[in-house]
Amino acid sequence: MNFLAHLFLAGPPAAPAYAGQLLGQFIADSVPGRRFEAYPAAVQAGIRAHRAIDTFTDQHPVVRRSTARLRTAGTGKYAGVVSDVFMDHFLARNFHEFSAEALPDFTQRAYALLATQQADFPAPVLHFFPHLVQHNWLLHYAELAGIGRALQGLSRRASPGSGMDTAVHELARHYAAYEADFREFFPQLQAYAAGLLP
Repeated sequence: MNFLAHLFLAGPPAAPAYAGQLLGQFIADSVPGRRFEAYPAAVQAGIRAHRAIDTFTDQHPVVRRSTARLRTAGTGKYAGVVSDVFMDHFLARNFHEFSAEALPDFTQRAYALLATQQADFPAPVLHFFPHLVQHNWLLHYAELAGIGRALQGLSRRASPGSGMDTAVHELARHYAAYEADFREFFPQLQAYAAGLLP
């Protein structure tokens, strides 16, 4: 999953370890190997949960159906990355169905709490976090234009011909099919992620 889903699945905000778990979910992709052991226990739990969520997602038959469709559309080895972004789009678009908190409120609360923990950000996260907040990426995932910008940004860090820069057109063409995959998969992911919380 992409940023929005990982932050959303970090647990209930009232939980004592929530801030650390939110941070761990957010920085996990920039913490290689076992370097996560240098972080406090709550952050470690968030990193472990992030990795478990990624494994569950990548191996799930519904997600594999999405990624197979994306490979056919020309995204090749980046199909999983594109699928993650698509899933974040549908979560953002339908956030009110999964949370009593409005998406704009959730995003601002998450940004503010993460900002208090910037001293623990790995260097790559320190670099992109200001852009995430300034352009409110998480909120704009709800729009096709926002997803298009996210995928174009990712394409600049990918191999030439990744297909990510034009993948938003695939989403627009087969919107109902990708939304159906999301609606079948995401409640199962929620249930799985809930079992990861301490």
